[in-house]
Formats: sequence, C-alpha cells, structure tokens
Amino acid sequence: MSEPELLTEISAEGWAILRLNRPERLNTLSVSLRRALVAEVARLEADPAVRVLILTGTGRAFSAGLEVSEWDSAGAAAAGAWVHDPVAALRGFSGPVIGAINGLCVTGGLELALACDFLVAARGSRFADTHSRVGLLPGWGGSVRLARRIGPARAMEMALTARFLSDQEALDWGLVNHLVPADALLPTALDLARQSLATPEGGAEAYKALLQQGAALPFEEALALERATAIAVNSDVTAAEIQARIAALRGRG
Repeated sequence: MSEPELLTEISAEGWAILRLNRPERLNTLSVSLRRALVAEVARLEADPAVRVLILTGTGRAFSAGLEVSEWDSAGAAAAGAWVHDPVAALRGFSGPVIGAINGLCVTGGLELALACDFLVAARGSRFADTHSRVGLLPGWGGSVRLARRIGPARAMEMALTARFLSDQEALDWGLVNHLVPADALLPTALDLARQSLATPEGGAEAYKALLQQGAALPFEEALALERATAIAVNSDVTAAEIQARIAALRGRG
C-alpha cells in the first residue's frame, strides 16, 4: 500500500506540520495532492487547537511545481489547477503559515512557498520561476506575490531569465527569512511557531489579518484601517493584562 501524498503531524502545543510526500516526483503538485492539501488546511483551520501551520516536503525538494504528466489528462484546462488551488487554501488559514524549504522550490512550488507568511530554508535549497521558459504564466498569484516579496526589478529578473537563485541569494533578496543547516530546518521552524503561539489567543491571527488587509490598500486607507482596528481590539484589553504580558516577555528575555 502506497504512502499518502500528504502527511500531517499535529502537536498539542498548537502547531501542525504538513509534508508534501511525493519525493520520487520531487513533490510535484498532482491533482490528488492538491485536493488533499486543500481539504487538510480547511480541516486544520476549523480546529481551534491548531494555530500555526508549517509546510515542508519530503526528500530533496520542497516542490518542483505542477505535475506536468497530468496536463492533458485531468479533464480540465491546465490540469484543473484552479479547481484545487493550494495557494488559496493556505491563504485561507488564519494563523501563521511557515514554509520550511527543504530543497528545490520551483515555479508552482515557488508560488506555494510565497503563499506562506515567512520562509525558513535549508542550505542548498534553490529557487526558480520557470513559467516563461516553458511558455506559461503563473495562475496562483505568483507574479503579484513575488514582486511584493523581493521587489519588481528582482522579480523581473527571476521571471524573465528563469535562472535558479542560490540559497544565499534567496536570503539576500529577502525571499526567505532564515537560512539554516538542513538538520536545523524543522527545529528553526518549530521555534518560530512556538514564538507565535506565545501570543495571547487570537493575537497573531489578528495582526496577520491586519497586515494582509493593509497590504492590499493605498497607504492612507491602510493607516485608517489600522487605527479603526486598533481602537476596536485594544479597547478590550485591560492595563492588568498588558502588565502581565510585559512581565512574561521579560521572563522570556
């Protein structure tokens, strides 16, 4: 009996690890894997005990992108890529989503990584957007998120040359937040997850929503949104609660 294409590990601490598990195919995003990922993220979003997701891959790749062998046989244009959209699924998770990039991260796999809120990469990981090389365009928001993550000029270079970025370039360009040895990849991601879980319940989720909403607005509208949201949320917090949380922060420091 073959292994599932998606593996889930859930901790009582409040985090869950999702592992793309098609290592023999470099974790390419088959219809069945995408369907499983969409369903599993929705299930975890509905579980109040799970507040942080970590997404990674098995083997030597995070993901090499769409499963091309299904392109002409999935019964829909472009392998039904928009029917089971893994990027939309990840963007629908209200808590932090951490990408733990364990190797090759290419094209559709890069779009999946860009759907994460921040990225940790293992040394030796490589990143590329090869859509232009094969005559295609991204459809999961990759062109928009890549430009916002690393800036328009660098996004242009990645997109139009289709060259691979080294692990150090990815760090220098701001594509990834942290670059660590391979054996420190998941420990680092878990440490970041635990730091996020140390916020009051709903705190990280509210701030994430504010950042996402503000990024989609003109500057002055984003400022107005922040002010209105802060008044609504902060009014429910007492001085005693703030003092207790400050004391907890000092204790951690």
